[in-house]
Amino acid sequence: MNLIEFVKTKMRMSHIYQPVMIKSLLENYGKLNVIAIAEELLKYDQAQIEYYINVTKNMVGKVLQSHDIVEKEKDIYILKEYNVLSAEERKNIINECERKIGEYISKRGEKIWEHRRKNRRPVPGTIRYEVLKRAKFRCELCGITAEEKALEVDHITPKNHGGEDSINNYQALCYTCNAQKKDLDDTDFREQEAVYHIKKHDCIFCHLENRKIQYENNLS
Repeated sequence: MNLIEFVKTKMRMSHIYQPVMIKSLLENYGKLNVIAIAEELLKYDQAQIEYYINVTKNMVGKVLQSHDIVEKEKDIYILKEYNVLSAEERKNIINECERKIGEYISKRGEKIWEHRRKNRRPVPGTIRYEVLKRAKFRCELCGITAEEKALEVDHITPKNHGGEDSINNYQALCYTCNAQKKDLDDTDFREQEAVYHIKKHDCIFCHLENRKIQYENNLS
């Protein structure tokens, strides 16, 4: 089959994977190993970026700030001693950081990535679509839309607690909510939307017929 014809008219997509792989192969003389292809796919994964933004801001960034190693100006982190270090000192510190990284990985092994590793096959595209459609393309916990944040298909009862790979055991969660839930429990958030429709008789936001709108967002 002609490649341009396939890309233009024949390719059926449940995700961006096929065009990214073809593009990557074309940009690398038609050959690329599986790790390099995976790295190209990773460049488009906003959920992974969001995860490590959260790690930077709420974990490692705060720790280094508390030790007066870095300072923060808006979204920029600044190494406080950078300008007073010689090139040789910078090189020595980099080497020491690499040594510490290698030592930690050697000591702890692959377990340090278990919180990010998914030891299961990905949810098929058609099933993923049905789960997201059922959730109206919103996170079933916080309500954010798929346009604003990447959504994932979560096992309600976690796999390591005996949960099935079944559409009845799937719910749509944004990356943040899914990362925070982890495999701690089997809470079913699919009925959460009903909470948004509960109206109390004395709630001024629930009865706005004759009132001026004070504030609104995508949930209220």
